[in-house]
Amino acid sequence: MFADKIGMCLAIPGKIIKIKNQLAIVDFQGMKKEINISLISAKIGDYVMVHAGFAIEKMDKDNAKEIKAYLKNEV
Repeated sequence: MFADKIGMCLAIPGKIIKIKNQLAIVDFQGMKKEINISLISAKIGDYVMVHAGFAIEKMDKDNAKEIKAYLKNEV
């Protein structure tokens, strides 16, 4: 029934504002969520790509801003 449908997953950039053990509070343009950072090495102030509750990649600030701007215009 759905064999011809193509889905995709989306990772969202955010900034780490607090860390406790392997969990971080990440700011997504004012919305703060608890995220698991066990897959990467991260510190407060880092920008990360988050998918399904996990930080999957660190990224530079300029790249994070570019992606946020794109998503803001597309949504």
